[in-house]
Amino acid sequence: MSLSLPRFFAIMGDAMIILISNDDGIQSEGIIALEEVLRNVGEIFTVAPDRAQSSMSHALTLHRPLRVQEIAPRRLAVNGTPSDCVKLALTGLLPVRPNLVVSGINKGPNLGDDSSTPERFRLP
Repeated sequence: MSLSLPRFFAIMGDAMIILISNDDGIQSEGIIALEEVLRNVGEIFTVAPDRAQSSMSHALTLHRPLRVQEIAPRRLAVNGTPSDCVKLALTGLLPVRPNLVVSGINKGPNLGDDSSTPERFRLP
């Protein structure tokens, strides 16, 4: 039996709280497309770098302050890496803890070799 994503989550019960992030930046076409599609599934929060951060997926900012700018309601840009964005979101930046973290859609090919890293697929 095949289920659409909205139908799958409707069967699960309450609306999902979904965190969206990526490495192409808050204004990328891919992140905007994800927001549009997942809006039917649950409550969306987007926390992403303020600019493209390709090849920085595991990097953390250590020696400068991170700044967060609210672009629109529930859309936050961070002057850091994708990992900074997700870490901030999961440790108090958001008013609720998300049920699901979604990353992508990549602007170009995903050339990374770390897709087997368990953290990349783990739900909070």
